[in-house]
Amino acid sequence: MFDEIWILIPLAPFIVGGLAIWSKHKQKEMEFISNKEDGINSDQANRNRALEERVANLERIVTDRGFDLANEIENLRRDELGELNRLKMKQEEKL
Repeated sequence: MFDEIWILIPLAPFIVGGLAIWSKHKQKEMEFISNKEDGINSDQANRNRALEERVANLERIVTDRGFDLANEIENLRRDELGELNRLKMKQEEKL
């Protein structure tokens, strides 16, 4: 066995070089995956922030007195339109 070890001596630089290239490749691959995940995480954080702002705005609208006022105005419009339709139908019945 020790007689054949001299064969490994000339192959050692190739083996070490191959390991160095492989480890650099793996390091770049891990950096790429990490950067990709960071990009995804930042996109999700931006989307979450935007959704939180939208929900806060909706909560502000609903809890604001203006929302109740808008509903009251809309109800009055519906009542007025309903009354106009009833009057119109009565006029048509008379004809």
